[in-house]
Amino acid sequence: MDLEAIPGVGEKTARALRELEEPAATVESGDVAAIARAPGVNEARAARVARGAIRRRHDDASRVLATDRAREVYRDALGLLKERTVTDYAEKRLETFYPSASASRIAEAQAFATAATDRDPDPAVLEALSGVEPLADPPTVRVRDRCLATADAEVYARAEARVPELSVETAEDTRDVAELARSYATVIVLDEEFAGMDVEGDVHVRPDALETPAETVPERLLAFFAANRERLEAAAAVHEAADIPAAADLDALRDALSRLDDDGTIVGDAELERLTAAVDDLDAAVSTAESVADDHLREAIRERDVTIEGTDFLSLVEQGARVDSLLDRELADEYDTAMERARDHLVDALDLAPEEADLAERVFDDDPSFPVERDESAVSRLRTELAAGRDRRAARLKADLAADLGDLREPVEELVRDALELDVELAIARFARDFDCVMPEVRDPGEVGEEDGADDAGCGAPGGFRLEGGRSPLLDVAFEAVEPVDYAVDGVRLLSGVNSGGKTSTLDLVALVVVLAQMGMPVPAESAEIDRFEEIHYYAKSQGTLDAGAFEATLRDFGDLVEGADGRLVLVDELESITEPGASAKIIAGILEALSDQQATAVFVSHLAREIREAADYDVAVDGIEAVGLVDGELRVNRSPREGHLARSTPELIVEKLAEDRGGGFYGDLLEKF
Repeated sequence: MDLEAIPGVGEKTARALRELEEPAATVESGDVAAIARAPGVNEARAARVARGAIRRRHDDASRVLATDRAREVYRDALGLLKERTVTDYAEKRLETFYPSASASRIAEAQAFATAATDRDPDPAVLEALSGVEPLADPPTVRVRDRCLATADAEVYARAEARVPELSVETAEDTRDVAELARSYATVIVLDEEFAGMDVEGDVHVRPDALETPAETVPERLLAFFAANRERLEAAAAVHEAADIPAAADLDALRDALSRLDDDGTIVGDAELERLTAAVDDLDAAVSTAESVADDHLREAIRERDVTIEGTDFLSLVEQGARVDSLLDRELADEYDTAMERARDHLVDALDLAPEEADLAERVFDDDPSFPVERDESAVSRLRTELAAGRDRRAARLKADLAADLGDLREPVEELVRDALELDVELAIARFARDFDCVMPEVRDPGEVGEEDGADDAGCGAPGGFRLEGGRSPLLDVAFEAVEPVDYAVDGVRLLSGVNSGGKTSTLDLVALVVVLAQMGMPVPAESAEIDRFEEIHYYAKSQGTLDAGAFEATLRDFGDLVEGADGRLVLVDELESITEPGASAKIIAGILEALSDQQATAVFVSHLAREIREAADYDVAVDGIEAVGLVDGELRVNRSPREGHLARSTPELIVEKLAEDRGGGFYGDLLEKF
């Protein structure tokens, strides 16, 4: 795949994406977390890359959201979905769903959303999701007891790039390797020509070492699992709470993690713990053993009467008051006992194995002295042997654990990805449940006509939509209190109605349903059918009359809009507010004529329906949100627009009520003028 062919991916981003292990497959997967592991690519950018890849896959160059208000509705719709996520990943992943004009993309998204709505948003699952995050790459671990060796410059460079955890050394011959073996606990030689050499130390000739990093540097894999322990445990808990199949063997995963500390070291192995403690406690144990011997000798001397002949006394003075010979002559047995106790203490304190105990025997020699003195060279040899045993044990355990974890590496990626994707699905499921949603039918324009049984209000050519029981979650009232709306439109309509009757809310509902439908999402309605629109043009109500320049710019926008408007949905709220009512009626009439000729789908909200009909050169269809009347000063309306009905205005309703309450006369005359 040419990464730069993806919409929105430039040279810099493409270069970063190529750092991924499988750039093309990762980008195509739409896995925002995996894409975000490219250097310098955050999750927001990763979502845009994934969205671009989706567009490329479906050959989708459409830009459905054609106006600021249409884009606001999309952001509102996306916000309702995002509010129901638990993880940051799911928030970003939802951004890969966008209103599309591509039938294949809408079908793909609908299939995902349909499956998602079957999910049960169990509180236990949502709680478990709170601990799930995308897997992180830990910092490079430096391993100092092991090195790679080669005589080849190219191999040297490749080794540095592929195994940054280990030092890479130059070794031209066996003598160089032997020298390295004295400096490192383990030397891994990468050149096959060194095979069969006889060098003292832990030296391995492995030409394939760079291709098997889990064996060469198991610390890399261990560090990865240690750094992601909480994420993996949370993902496992999600699968169990949701009772969904897990890509990884959860028992094997938990067993492996139990053998790994948070810093990537091995835990739970008694022998390794013994050796580690022995190395750490060696100096303290030797000092205590010295004290044990000294205490025994001190007590023995205190309890023994010792006679010193003159010649012995003179000898002691000449030797600087040394007592070695005196101990040897008078307290030989007691000294042997003291040494035995010291050695026993050392062996017991360090829990030494028999072969290690032999080295411990040499820490205190048989030459009498007081205070007792250790043999530093023997202590050093014992420390070296214990450390070597510890390192060999740790290396073997690391290799064994890395082998177990290596089999889990790809499955845990899928395990976490599935948990994060479940959050995306549950957000859609919660959205659908919270707002009583249904999956809409999205058709090609003109797919349904009279021959298929569509009535005059149906969605036949030139295109349109039908909603039944639609309720907007964007209103500033509890969703349960929102009155349902039925509305069906084909072609171009004027929508009339009283002030505060719900005309703008109806436009918002239509825009929201169409945007959600073309995202592939469920919509808040009992049923919904829409034609697939190439563009959505939604113009909100202007805040006051425009000056000449702004007015001209607005007319230019509509001039561009009506050219090639086929396949567009146009929603306009009280365009008459841009200028004087008389001129507005004529302008709107002209726009409606042009849109009708183009077979666009349009709904214009206006209080000038009569004037517009009079100014138009064709019979403009008018729908009305009918007011039932005034009850205790409160306006009562039927929120569903009535087809072919010019709704009465609020002033007309008030005059009618006054005429009924107070009889004809003045109020009756006023009513006749309506």
